[in-house]
Amino acid sequence: MREEENKRTSPNSKVKSFFKKRWAFPAVYIGTAAIILTGVLWYQNSASDTNKFDYNADVPEQLDEPAEPVAKDLENFAWPVADEDSFITQKEFYDNAASKEEQANSLVFYNNQYQPNTGIDLKMEDDSEFEVLASLEGTVTKVSEDALLGNTIEIEHAEGIKTFYQSVKDFQVEVGEEVTKGQPIATSGKSQLNQDAGVHVHFEVRKDNVAVNPIDYFGKSLSALKSVDLNGKTSTEESSDEVETSDSSEDEMKPDNSLENETNSDQDESDSDSSTDPNA
Repeated sequence: MREEENKRTSPNSKVKSFFKKRWAFPAVYIGTAAIILTGVLWYQNSASDTNKFDYNADVPEQLDEPAEPVAKDLENFAWPVADEDSFITQKEFYDNAASKEEQANSLVFYNNQYQPNTGIDLKMEDDSEFEVLASLEGTVTKVSEDALLGNTIEIEHAEGIKTFYQSVKDFQVEVGEEVTKGQPIATSGKSQLNQDAGVHVHFEVRKDNVAVNPIDYFGKSLSALKSVDLNGKTSTEESSDEVETSDSSEDEMKPDNSLENETNSDQDESDSDSSTDPNA
């Protein structure tokens, strides 16, 4: 009796009894399949997570490359001073499409010659010094001392597009430095070329070494200047750090003399008419 009872309670007996049940084998099969499937899914998810990590690590680098120039293209040109309303424009940009009077007022007289102003000259009304700011973000490509022009800083903003800051002192940047829009780069100063301006900054915007009127682009994006076709547009292409002294350029730089000559000619004709008129 005891022997029979031991057989019933033995582990082998329990196993045999379990497998005799109708649902035992399907349950074991399903359980085994579930364990295997769980292991496969875990392995795949682990591999997928690794791939995702590697993929995402490369994506920002790829996306950042085109994003930077796009952001630069959308940035607007700003005045090279903190508050443009506090400044006066001592000398305007020389524009061949302007009236003769405006052209005459845009000439700089130096060494008995007239030079067309290739930018704008800004100064405080009380002739005090002020900070000169970067008009746009870019890379400093030139920092030079020049008594005639009053020292120069050149910043490149895109291929072929640069801004120039002359008549400055106390440089705060160096060649190769990346600057941001509105960053102080120097202090206003004086130049021999435009002594009448006193303490000022001479500011230029150039595309492919052709000077354009900065006033036309303040508040406009860099892409606006990129899209401008300067072919056939008459504008001085004189380098910002050189002054032409040839006889031909001298003749082109004296529209105010032509105005004076026209006035004198008209006066002479009037005098001649008066002298021949018997009723005069």
